[in-house]
Amino acid sequence: MVERSRKLDFLAHVILILGIVVIAFPLYVAIVASTHTAAEIFQAPMPMLPGSHLVQNYREALLGTGNAMGSNAPVARMMFVSLVMALTIAIGKIAISLLSAFAVVYFRFPFRMLCFWAIFATLMLPVEVRVGPTYHVVASLGLINTYAGMTIPLIASATATFLFRQFFLTVPEELAEAARMDGAGPMRFFRDILVPLSSTSIAALFVIQFIYGWTQYLWPLIATTSDNMYPIVIGIRYMIAGGESLTPWNLVMATAMLAMIPPALVVILMQKWFVKGLVDTEK
Repeated sequence: MVERSRKLDFLAHVILILGIVVIAFPLYVAIVASTHTAAEIFQAPMPMLPGSHLVQNYREALLGTGNAMGSNAPVARMMFVSLVMALTIAIGKIAISLLSAFAVVYFRFPFRMLCFWAIFATLMLPVEVRVGPTYHVVASLGLINTYAGMTIPLIASATATFLFRQFFLTVPEELAEAARMDGAGPMRFFRDILVPLSSTSIAALFVIQFIYGWTQYLWPLIATTSDNMYPIVIGIRYMIAGGESLTPWNLVMATAMLAMIPPALVVILMQKWFVKGLVDTEK
C-alpha cells in the first residue's frame, strides 16, 4: 500500500500544473495571435493579451478574403473537404474491417488464416511506403482532385480488422447456433447481433480513425492540385507559402484554431464511448 504524503501530493500537483502550462502555452499564443493584425504580431515583443480583430480575422479566414501571398482558399471549404475525407475514411475503415473480421472468424474457406495474416502484414506497407505506386494507380484512374482519390487508398485498416477479429472470437458460439436455429442467415446474425455487441469498439475506433483522416497530410498533398480540394491541413501549409515576411500569421492562427474544433468536438462528445470501448472488459 502506498502511503500518501502532503509533500508528495504537493509535488505531484506542481508537476501536473507545469505540464499543463507547457502544453497550453502554445495554444494560448495561437489564440492571442488570431485576434491581432499581422503587423501587431510582428512587433517585438508580440502582444500576449487578446486583441480586437477576432471577428474580422475569423471571417477573413472562413471566407478566404485575405490578401495573403499564399493560398486564399476559404477555410469553410477546406473544413468541408476535411470533414468529408475524415468521415469517409472512418466509416469506410470500420465497415470494411467489420466485414473482413466477420468473414475470417465465422466462415470456413481454404487459406482462411493465410488471408488474415496477409491482411495483417499490410501494416508493414503504410501509404508513405507505397505512395509512388498508389499515386500511379490513382492518376491512371483519373481520381486526382476527387474525394475518391483522397480516401480510397486510406480506407483499408489491418489494425481495425485485427481488433474486431479478437472481439468476435470472444462472442459465445451459442449465439451463432441460436441464430441458425431461429433461421437467421449470416448477414442477419452479423447485422442484428455482432454489430450491436461491437458498438463500443466501433465508437472508439471511429474517434481514432476520424482524427487520423482529419490530420492526413502526405497523401492529400500529392493527390490534390486544386485550391477547392485542399483539406484544412494542406490549406494551412499553402497559407505560409509566400515566405515568412508575407505570411498573415493572424489568419494562419485563426485557421489552426478552426481546424482544431471538429476533432475536439468528436473527442468530447464521444469521450464516454471512447473510454468504454478501450477499457471495457465485460465481453
